[in-house]
Amino acid sequence: MTSSTRLNQLVAKTTNQKSQLGPGTEGPHIKDLPPKTPVVPDVSDRNIRGDWVLFHPVYTQEELRSVEVLHREAKTFSDKIAYNFVRLLRWGFDIASGYKHKPLPPNAKELTLDDLRRDGYLMDESQWLRRILFLESIAAVPGMVAAALRHLRSLRLMRRDCGWIHTLLEEAENERMHLMTFMSLKNPSPVFRAMVIAAQGVFYNAFFFCYLISPSTCHRFVGHLEEEAVITYTRCIEEIEAGHLPVWSNLPAPEIAKDYWRLGPDAKFLNVVYAVRSDESNHRFVNHSLASLNWKSDVNPFALREPSMATKATVVGFEREDSAKFIKETHHALEEASRKVSDTTSS
Repeated sequence: MTSSTRLNQLVAKTTNQKSQLGPGTEGPHIKDLPPKTPVVPDVSDRNIRGDWVLFHPVYTQEELRSVEVLHREAKTFSDKIAYNFVRLLRWGFDIASGYKHKPLPPNAKELTLDDLRRDGYLMDESQWLRRILFLESIAAVPGMVAAALRHLRSLRLMRRDCGWIHTLLEEAENERMHLMTFMSLKNPSPVFRAMVIAAQGVFYNAFFFCYLISPSTCHRFVGHLEEEAVITYTRCIEEIEAGHLPVWSNLPAPEIAKDYWRLGPDAKFLNVVYAVRSDESNHRFVNHSLASLNWKSDVNPFALREPSMATKATVVGFEREDSAKFIKETHHALEEASRKVSDTTSS
């Protein structure tokens, strides 16, 4: 298969054309799937558990620890704009959240934890939470803005969206669930909430107008933003494991986190931070991959399935030809699964 033929796998079909992926760009309709036993929730229980959220990965211990800190070098002028805006935003976030990360002094072993915190080398649990809450309140914005704009574009043009909307909504909800999880540990002050409202108002509108101009640049921006999120959570994990955040060392995981990430009953807060970091590496990979596509016509390669965590944790993103190859593999996997179902039914 030539390169141009492979890239044709990415191009969406027109509205009246049958999708190569089967009934619907997003995959089989629920009526085409095997029947499941209905689950009737107890509406009297306000703490509803179960599959009440959009799709999100659930990780093994090996996957949680496989995430690497990665950076995609800016290759084009728009890439450089995106990266420099992230650096500017990171600088503003650091100031607003009071985040600091200085190398420990040579005599760190001779100093107490209080000494290191007083001299600005380490942050305490409250300072870390302030940083995380501020980050997550902003991080949930891009996915929702992008999904809404693509939704409206699909309505205007009266054509398929190529499977992007679902992935973007999943990202937005996943980031919001991060915020809900950390909110179970801290109730922010009115001043902090006011700062979040102001930052969200500015960022939402800025991202909205930028996405109207260049969606690809915006996805590259989010990819670089998620690179920074992976760095932040990696440092947080290192601080917990080094004993610099003793309150969190044996803190049980919040119930909302156990349910969302399917953690065990004895899960600790450290397991939650590992899961959040894995989510951020997933967003890093997806947004860098989407930024490399033609946003007007290319199909979302992750509409029907996602690469393994081994890929998302160690590869910064797909280039356009990689996405085309991945879609081709997805087609083959679906055709093989369909054949097996047909053989089983006929026999």
